[in-house]
Amino acid sequence: MDLSGYLTVRKVARKLDLTEERVRELINLKQIKATKVGKWRIKPVDLEKFIKSRTNR
Repeated sequence: MDLSGYLTVRKVARKLDLTEERVRELINLKQIKATKVGKWRIKPVDLEKFIKSRTNR
């Protein structure tokens, strides 16, 4: 499995201006889709889906 395109919790936290702990909470709440291979990894497309789900319309 190639994980080179996946984002780490740290990178996602920086992008969203959140703590790493909060990103892990969102993963555990199934609000951000992630894959655990040693550490949690997030596909950029799944991060975009999360952001779009938080956008008011």
